[in-house]
Amino acid sequence: MPTPLPQDLPRHEQRLAWARAAAGEPGASLERASTDAGFRSYWRLYGGGSTRIVMDSPPDLEDVWPWLRVRDLLGDAGVRVPAVLARDEVQGFLLLEDLGGDTYLQVLGDGNADALFDAAITQLLKLQAVRVDDAFPAYDEALLLRELRLFDEWFLGRHLGITLDPEAAARLEDIHRLLVDAALDQAQVLVHRDFMPRNLMPAADGPAVLDFQDAVRGPIAYDPLCLFKDAFVSWPQSRVDGWLARYHARARDAGLPVPDLERFHRDADLIGVQRHLKVLGIFARLRHRDGKPRYLEDAPRFLAYLDAVLPRYPALAPLAELIDTRVRPRLRDANEKGSK
Repeated sequence: MPTPLPQDLPRHEQRLAWARAAAGEPGASLERASTDAGFRSYWRLYGGGSTRIVMDSPPDLEDVWPWLRVRDLLGDAGVRVPAVLARDEVQGFLLLEDLGGDTYLQVLGDGNADALFDAAITQLLKLQAVRVDDAFPAYDEALLLRELRLFDEWFLGRHLGITLDPEAAARLEDIHRLLVDAALDQAQVLVHRDFMPRNLMPAADGPAVLDFQDAVRGPIAYDPLCLFKDAFVSWPQSRVDGWLARYHARARDAGLPVPDLERFHRDADLIGVQRHLKVLGIFARLRHRDGKPRYLEDAPRFLAYLDAVLPRYPALAPLAELIDTRVRPRLRDANEKGSK
């Protein structure tokens, strides 16, 4: 049974008291291990000659139940996920194994990327093979559109101050419709939604997969695209194409419902456009709503991803025009003001 904690204690005191009790180490100490874009925080527990990780997920801000439900689902299917050593769902604390301080993002390099990504594909194939029923959250039309409109509201509107006239707004809505239809037309599997190097931890039997609580049933090309076109590190297109082809071959051999390779590349391109727009919106929201400005430093990376794809698809020309004629001039203006 969880140990009840006085609710009038500050959260940092609750966290330390719970961690000491859960680990059986009354003299243990906590140090910040990492931050998260959401309301969770992670702390390294020192005591008893070993270290463990405490996840603090304040119940009124971020329920820990979705993390636990998906963690158990993935673990039962053989996906390498963090071991849970103690849990208190009501108070929002978990005691986890310590997988170290480095994620894939810190250890990836030109020389080891092929091997590390191949190991990541192994975990991804297990994840995509998990069977989920119709009650599992779906990457449906409503969610896809809601994500796309983060770009409209937060990146264009709030961050850049761009107001579209009715004709331009209609053209952008047509783009959204095209991207949503393309996503729904793909084979639907379990989708992590952030299967990228920062959410993979080197482990002998891994990599271990993190940050999976927002998993949904959705398009099969989404997670491979996420892995190779990351939010925080970019690779030459030739290497990305090679890794996508490697994933495709292994997925086909594993019996996953991938289409032919040419169609798969198209699916990855289009779901990538949806993700790139969404992420630009999320990064702008993190800055303006949540006071986390550093994420927007990676906006140029996502514009470069879009530049590489949009010219291949004539139907996406209005989006390319919007970026060239409205977005880039506003970004230049913002950068010039910031440098003065």
